[in-house]
Formats: sequence, structure tokens, C-alpha cells
Amino acid sequence: MNVDANNVGLLVRLMSAATERGKVIANNVANESTPGYKRQVLSFEEQLRSALDSGQRDLAKVQPQLLQDTLTPASKNGNNVNLELELNAGRQNRLLYDTYASILQSHFEMLRTSIESGR
Repeated sequence: MNVDANNVGLLVRLMSAATERGKVIANNVANESTPGYKRQVLSFEEQLRSALDSGQRDLAKVQPQLLQDTLTPASKNGNNVNLELELNAGRQNRLLYDTYASILQSHFEMLRTSIESGR
């Protein structure tokens, strides 16, 4: 993977989106028993994929979107938060964040090595 300055910026944005997604997931869990509450999801990787598929090159214009989940069935009180779904989403989000952080760390380690070997 070629990680140039543009990709570093993208990795930072991906990490920020994962951080925000974690907050959305925590909010969903906190509202698990709130009548009428509708689960929310933060979509960013999907927005990037769609932009790339459509040929868009300026990924800086792609922003995370906070969406209401209309597919998960609601309980009798109108709330559609499913704790198991939230916990799984939290685990997946943490894996994504850790992956982005590892790639970024590898990039900076390569830069450090290049600078030190050039002395």
C-alpha cells in the first residue's frame, strides 16, 4: 500500500470517523430502553467506497454521514436498538480503528527508518 501525504490525511480521517462511530454506538447503548429511540449509524467507509466507485478523486469532499437505522425491527415501545448488534458494531469499529492506526504507525516507522538511514 502506497501511503503518501494524501493517504495519511485519509487515514487520520478514517480514525476520526471510527472515534465518532464509537460515540454513536455508545449513544445507542445508552438509549437502549428509551421509548421511540431509533438506532443511529455513522457511515464513512461506505461513502468513500461509493465516491471511488463513481470515479470521484477528491476524497476530501467525502464526509461521514449520521444515518437513522430503518431496517432493524423495533420493539413494542418503538425502540430498535439491539444490544448484541451494538456490541458487535463496537468490536468491528475497534478493529477498524486499530487497523488504521497500525497502517499509520507503519508509515511513520518507514519514514523514521528512511531518515535515519540517510544520515
